[in-house]
Amino acid sequence: MSPPRRFLAGLQTARVWIALGVLAPLGMLLVSGFMLAELRHEIWTRAEETSRNLLQVIETDIVRNVEITDQALRGLIDKVQSPLVAEAPEALRRMVLFDRVVTADGAGILVLFDEHGNGILNSRYPSGAGGSFADRDYFQVHRLDPDLGLYISKPYRSRMSGAYTVAFSRRIAKADGSFGGVAVATLKLSHFTQMMAKIDLGRDGSINLIRRDGMRIVRFPYDVRDVGADLSGQPNFQRALAEPDGSFVERADRDGVHRLFTTTRVGDLPLILAIGLGTEAIEAGWRTRALMIGATLLALFGLAVTLALLCGRELRRRSAVEAELARLSMTDGLTGLPNRWRFDEALRQAGEATAGAGQPLALLIVDADHFKRFNDRHGHAVGDEILRGLGRCLSAALHRPHDLLCRIGGEEFAVILPDIDADGAARVAERLHETVATLAVASAGIPAGAVTVSIGLAQAACPVARAELYRAADAALYAAKHGGRNRTCRAETRPAAPHLRLVAGTGGVGVP
Repeated sequence: MSPPRRFLAGLQTARVWIALGVLAPLGMLLVSGFMLAELRHEIWTRAEETSRNLLQVIETDIVRNVEITDQALRGLIDKVQSPLVAEAPEALRRMVLFDRVVTADGAGILVLFDEHGNGILNSRYPSGAGGSFADRDYFQVHRLDPDLGLYISKPYRSRMSGAYTVAFSRRIAKADGSFGGVAVATLKLSHFTQMMAKIDLGRDGSINLIRRDGMRIVRFPYDVRDVGADLSGQPNFQRALAEPDGSFVERADRDGVHRLFTTTRVGDLPLILAIGLGTEAIEAGWRTRALMIGATLLALFGLAVTLALLCGRELRRRSAVEAELARLSMTDGLTGLPNRWRFDEALRQAGEATAGAGQPLALLIVDADHFKRFNDRHGHAVGDEILRGLGRCLSAALHRPHDLLCRIGGEEFAVILPDIDADGAARVAERLHETVATLAVASAGIPAGAVTVSIGLAQAACPVARAELYRAADAALYAAKHGGRNRTCRAETRPAAPHLRLVAGTGGVGVP
C-alpha cells in the first residue's frame, strides 16, 4: 500500500478520531487560555497606567499647594523681618502679613511664633491663643537645626480648631542669626481627603501620603486611627522607600487586602504618595469574562470529547463488523477453514515470501475419495459431517504454525507448506492419511478407515508461478485418483511444464 493510502487508512481508525476529537478542543482551550492570559496582562498594565496617571494628578496638586504655602511662609518671613513692618501697629501688621489668599479656609492659618513658642501673630485667632507651642515638633526641629529649610510636621490635632492638621514651617532668624522663632502655615487633613475623594479608586482602593521617615500623614478612605501612624517598620513601606517610583502587588499591612501598589516621590519634598488598587476590583471584569469563556469552552470540550468517543465507538463497531465480514468472506461456512479466496491470497503471499528468501514451497491438494457415494447413500447432512470431520483431522495433522489448510471447493482441500522440501511435504501428506483414517461418523454407521483421501503434492525449490504450482499439484492429485485413490502422488515442478514421478502413498503407490 502506498504511503498516502496508508495515511488515509490510518485516519479512519477509531483511535485517530478520538485523539483528534480530544486534541482539537484541547488546542482551543490552550489558545483561549493564552488569550485570557494576555487579556489579564493588558488589564494589569492598564491598571498600572491608571494608577500612575492618578498619582501624577494628586502629586501635582500637593506640590502646587505646598509651593503656595511655602511662598506664603517666605513672604511672611521677609515682611516680618522688615523694620517698617516690625514697628507698625498690630492691626496694620496683620493686614500687611495676612492677605486673603493665605487666609482662605482651605489654606488653614498662618502663625508667627517667637523663640519661646508663643504665638505673636495669627491669621485667624488672637495673638497668644493656644498658649505655648514649644512642644510641637516643628518648633523643636527649627530651634535645633538652623539650616533645615521647609519642614513638614507630623499630623496633629489643632488646639484651636480641633481639626487634624499638618504644619509647614520655616525658621525665623534674628539679625545676629540666632533663633528668633518659627513661621507656620497649616493645612487641614480634610483638604487632602476632599481632593482624594474626587478620585474613583474602585472597591478596596486606597491612597496614602507618608513622610519619608514612615510617618503617615493621611490615608483615604479616611479613618482618624490612621493619622500619624508609624509605618517605618512595615515591609510595604520599606519596599516603597527602596523603589519610590515603582509598582508591586502585596497584601496591605493595615487591612490585609491584596492590592496593586504604585508609589512616587512628591516632587522634591520628603513625602511618598502611594495608590493601592484592589486586585479583586482590577480582575473583576476579567474574571467574569474568563469564567464565561472557560465554562463555554469546557462545555464545548466535553461535547467534542463525547462526540469523539461516540464516533470512535461507532468506528470500532464498524471496524469489527468489517473485520468479521472480511473473515467470513475468507472463511468456509461449513468447516470454518479458510476458503478459496483466502487460499489464492495466501498462496500468492507465500510464493512471494519464499521466493524473496530463496526458500522452497510445497502445495498439497487433498480430495475425499468416493464422496458422492457417501452423499447419495447417507444424505447431504452426513456428507457435511464428513467434510467437517475431514477439516478437523487435516488440521490436527499440521504441526507448524505457518502451514495453512483451506477448503477450496466441494470435497477438495489444499495445504500450503512454506519452507519445506519434497520429502518433508511427503511426510506431512503421510500424516494426513493417518489422521483421516481415524475419522468415523457413528450416527451414519461409517467406521474409522472408511473415509480416505487422495493427495497431489507439488514442491518447488526455486521461484515458480503459483498457477504452475497449483496445476502441478492438481495433476498429481489426478494421478493419485487414477492410481487407485487413498494415496499421494508427487509432481516435480520446474519453470517449464510439470513432470510427475512415483512416490509412496498410503493404500498404494503413485503412477507416472
